[in-house]
Amino acid sequence: MLAMRSRLQITLMVFASLLLPSASRAGTVVDRVVASINGHVILQSDWEEEVAFEALANGRVMDTLTTAERAAALDRLIDQELLREQVRPSQPAPSDQVTARVAEIRKLQPECSTEDGWHAVLKRYGMTQSEVERRLGDEIQLMRLVEDRLRPSIQIDQQAVETYYQDKLLPELKKVGDKTKPLSEVYGRIKILLAEQKMNQLLTGWLANLRSGSHIQTSDPNAGASNH
Repeated sequence: MLAMRSRLQITLMVFASLLLPSASRAGTVVDRVVASINGHVILQSDWEEEVAFEALANGRVMDTLTTAERAAALDRLIDQELLREQVRPSQPAPSDQVTARVAEIRKLQPECSTEDGWHAVLKRYGMTQSEVERRLGDEIQLMRLVEDRLRPSIQIDQQAVETYYQDKLLPELKKVGDKTKPLSEVYGRIKILLAEQKMNQLLTGWLANLRSGSHIQTSDPNAGASNH
């Protein structure tokens, strides 16, 4: 999975009432529009669900999330919508991949080893299993489409691998005192790593271009995703 979450950052004014995911999910806070992307709106409830999902998916306690992390969740929703405008999924995500991702999330918290424990954790985050599976499926679909679009343009030649080996890997191995490994042993892994780095660069550039050509409004006029 691409490191989309770590790349898509934004600074937004976060109101206290928006920082309580249990409130609107319980129906005690009126839903409101927090962002508009080319006419498509993101509601407060969408944002809060994204925050809860991110916390669950990373084994985080909701109360430990910072204002910046909560703001980044809205930024991700904005970028996901921009990507969906370009690549609409036509096939559902493979069920085995969704199941595997659910299993990864469950491993982050010991109490999830039982079904009762898993559902108790879901309740704590204000989510259901179907909601988690839906979000994971959407994520898998979207990233697969992004891969299909960007991957063909990525070419990693032998010189790039050798340069990384000499300039990055060997110095790092020496620094930590590990035994030096021959290039032939790590060639494949280096090539995959460089391809992923290139993919991240291409995705970041693509998103920047999409933002620059889109009309984006948020609840904070000084937000990192500026209005266009």
